[in-house]
Amino acid sequence: MAHATGRRKLVGHLAMVLFAALVSASYSIGALAAPLIGPAAINAMRFVIGIATMGAAVMIVTGGHIPKPRASWRYLILGSLMATFFVTMFMALRLTDPVSAGAVFTLMPLMASFFGWVFLGEVPRGVVLASLAFAGLGSIWVIFNGDVAAILAFQIGQGELIFLIGVAAHAAYAPLVRRLNRGEHTAVFTFWTLVSIGLCLAVYGAGEIVETDWTSLPPIVWIAIFYLAIVTGAGTTFLVQFAAMRLPASKVLAYTYLSPTLIILYEGLLGHGWASPAVLAGALVTVLGLVVMAASRDS
Repeated sequence: MAHATGRRKLVGHLAMVLFAALVSASYSIGALAAPLIGPAAINAMRFVIGIATMGAAVMIVTGGHIPKPRASWRYLILGSLMATFFVTMFMALRLTDPVSAGAVFTLMPLMASFFGWVFLGEVPRGVVLASLAFAGLGSIWVIFNGDVAAILAFQIGQGELIFLIGVAAHAAYAPLVRRLNRGEHTAVFTFWTLVSIGLCLAVYGAGEIVETDWTSLPPIVWIAIFYLAIVTGAGTTFLVQFAAMRLPASKVLAYTYLSPTLIILYEGLLGHGWASPAVLAGALVTVLGLVVMAASRDS
């Protein structure tokens, strides 16, 4: 499939810069709420709000109506992948810190390049693969907190392993957006994808949702729910789909390389402490990988 050029390509890159900033903040916010509510419950509520928000946007774009979905199975595939990602993210944040979770998230571009080859026939150039490997090493450094002995032992925590499954699901999602899109407006496609994610979460976490005492949740949980619903639910789903129609799959998700650096910044500003120089160095390596990736010619 042909990729965008010129201004359309630039806008795709800018969309993913914004995506990285918004998603990175969700790790710090989510870590504050994760111990206070179940992963299925918080994600189900966020998608109720996110679906309503995107539904209103679709009605504005289409002149007051929401087009019926065509080939609904496409949305169920995309919805199940993203539901897996969101649930495993909150499960992981109960077991590990935001910086480590964000570092696992940066392994997504390497996975996305594989899925881009499987689903779209995209074959990344050598410089792209090299930058992915280089940035991946930086991510591993951050995951192990710059501990050489821990890296050699390669003992990955349970939280990181759980989130790795979700990251793989998200990596498959990006190229499948291009593969499964049949010319629908991005807002409409995003809306029905959100509906499918919400349905998958409702089926998975029905018991947890019913058992949650929604009236006694502390304010931080509701702050997290609304941020995740409007900003990293509807907002980032739209941004990924917008960029996925303009850039190769590996480049769409290359911007996850910004996550460790941004999360370190957010955590420091929130008073949760600053990462050690060794960990910060690993995060900066991932940023260098992003620079090489973004500057390289499309595959």
